[in-house]
Amino acid sequence: MNNILSGLRVIESSAFVAVPMAGMTLSQMGAEVIRFDRLEGGLDARRMPYSPSGSSLFWSGMNKGKKSIAVDMKNPEGKDLITNLITAPGKDAGLFLTNLKVKGWLDYETLSELRSDIIIVTLKGDRQGRPQVDYTVNPALGIPEITGHEGSTEPVANAIPAWDMIAGNMCVSSLLAAERYRLRHGVGQDVEIALKDVAAAAIGHLGMIADS
Repeated sequence: MNNILSGLRVIESSAFVAVPMAGMTLSQMGAEVIRFDRLEGGLDARRMPYSPSGSSLFWSGMNKGKKSIAVDMKNPEGKDLITNLITAPGKDAGLFLTNLKVKGWLDYETLSELRSDIIIVTLKGDRQGRPQVDYTVNPALGIPEITGHEGSTEPVANAIPAWDMIAGNMCVSSLLAAERYRLRHGVGQDVEIALKDVAAAAIGHLGMIADS
């Protein structure tokens, strides 16, 4: 499985857990993943936990195997560089993965004018586009009420960002499904996934909603 996606190029713009994990998973399967960040560095570049030398173990873990560039995205030349990377020609290119708010020069309408069969996978907080993270989705779905010690009435948060991890893998499968469809039909996709929907669907599949 290490090189099953060899030759595939994915451009990533991301923060937090889900989409960085998606890019890392694609990289581990052999894809060339190039993430871009602002010149000041990525939002998670200093996120705990730290190594003895003070570098972020989170950042290293989520971005292993990827290529990385820092770009002045307020500069027209920087915008052109990113746009050209995302819309590069070839059947194994034209794939963009993000969970950061994209508008104007990075939205589907603009990029699809430069490459009509582009594939963009965007992870949102909820289907209305409002921000959500794992630790806000978790209590919204009532999960803390069913965790913790027997007899305890106190809600207990999950230390592992399970919904982020599931959503990250949903991004991977969505991107690969869209890429397969493009190979067969020559059509791109604008894929939007909501973290809250992924979590709700997961507990629904487990029977927790019907049982409540």
